[in-house]
Amino acid sequence: MSSQYRIVYCTCPDTDHAGRLARGLVENQLAACVNIVPGLTSVYPWQGNVETDSEVLLLIKTRADRYQAVETFIQTHHPYELPEVVAVSIDQGSKGYLDWISECLNASR
Repeated sequence: MSSQYRIVYCTCPDTDHAGRLARGLVENQLAACVNIVPGLTSVYPWQGNVETDSEVLLLIKTRADRYQAVETFIQTHHPYELPEVVAVSIDQGSKGYLDWISECLNASR
């Protein structure tokens, strides 16, 4: 049952962008919950240089059947040329919490 759920990781340049993405994902029923985790430092190669930037991490709780729509939403609304969008399966989780994710994504608004 739990393999139908995903946590999607996405980094943002600041809390304003992160907040707008998080709210949009929840309002559009693409995510049941998005945690905004500030204080991240990312080190990565980009265009021939090694960059170090402060970022904000989004932890997006959703279902597997919503992943493609989550990715599309992020690609459309994210300020980065190449935003991080990485999903991992939730192999185990409390039944009540996983049911709540489904309820949030099935609610009509």
